[in-house]
Amino acid sequence: MGRFTTWMTGIVSSGLIATAGMVSAETRPVVVELFTSQGCSSCPPADAFLHELSKRDDVIALALHVDYWDYIGWKDSFAQPAFTQRQKAYAKSGGRRSVYTPQMIIGGQDHVVGTHEEDAGALIKRHAAVQTGVSVTADRDGAGMVTIRAEAQDGVPGPLVVYIVGYSPSQRVEITRGENAGRTVDYANVVTDWVTVGEWDLSAPLMLQAQSDSDKPAVVILQHNGTGPIMAAAHLR
Repeated sequence: MGRFTTWMTGIVSSGLIATAGMVSAETRPVVVELFTSQGCSSCPPADAFLHELSKRDDVIALALHVDYWDYIGWKDSFAQPAFTQRQKAYAKSGGRRSVYTPQMIIGGQDHVVGTHEEDAGALIKRHAAVQTGVSVTADRDGAGMVTIRAEAQDGVPGPLVVYIVGYSPSQRVEITRGENAGRTVDYANVVTDWVTVGEWDLSAPLMLQAQSDSDKPAVVILQHNGTGPIMAAAHLR
């Protein structure tokens, strides 16, 4: 699987943006992370729900496949141990003793069973209404150079971890063993790379550049403590 190699130019002076208070009031996309597995019999309905969420402009829907179901007869072809560790880190920060699939983490804060569409929809709506005071934009040139710019209002706590997350928009898998034997499942926005490219202390507007070795679809996420509240996110254009 591909990885991003990165370097930072550092934080630019406040001359880039007139004031840190000029943060856009536009509705920000809500990040929904689905922890799922090809070997989990309860997961296909949640995978289908994430597929529907991936069509929405106000949601960044990401499927993170975990590896702890691999032992029951089918090895998930998308699973990465790092995604299992991310889910466990969310559980630890939330005071939960265990992890499960399908689980959705919404906005880096709230968790819900991935098949509970009404509950998930209510949480998405609630997070969309919150103004975090942080905005971010991201773009890349033809040579693979990614430029990330962000600003924050006064009083927003930091630092924030800056991630670039690469994903495959659509994958179809024929599962021949395990709990889902005989099923063909369509997966949306399958995460392939989750890479830390920097940390922003919010003392001045941010401009960060990173060299990407891939032109796959990707998003940029700014998050407290790596698995805390997600303060801002944007598609990488």
